[in-house]
Amino acid sequence: MPMGISVMELLAIGIFLVGAIAITMSVVINRRRASITKAPPYAPEELDGALRELIRRDRKIQAIKLLREHTGMGLKQAKDAIDGLAAGRPLHPPAITQQHTPPQEDLATRVRRLKESGRTEQAVFLVRGETGMDEAGATLFVDSL
Repeated sequence: MPMGISVMELLAIGIFLVGAIAITMSVVINRRRASITKAPPYAPEELDGALRELIRRDRKIQAIKLLREHTGMGLKQAKDAIDGLAAGRPLHPPAITQQHTPPQEDLATRVRRLKESGRTEQAVFLVRGETGMDEAGATLFVDSL
């Protein structure tokens, strides 16, 4: 009987190789993400330049994140500011000079506290302001807590 590889064996080897490649790519991507460090604090003039450079490199999402980290803006407000900057409008001075102290508690904890005190509508506004969700999504989030 000749010694050859059957079709099933070739298929098994192919599946194994595809799985190994997928796992390797996943590890590489996760390591790359983990190696990205938080942006250093910027002076207002430097922040404006860094945001413009990110926009120039077509990295609007990173620009939005950077602006939010440095100012404490909500997602929608930061997105609108970056879209305006990309369109040639200047950032409003308070937007880049306002330094943000991160809240002591995460969003879910603050929403729970508002909800427990009967201020559900304020909880929805808080979620909308910090995430940019629409009212239906924010209400669903608040109701799920």
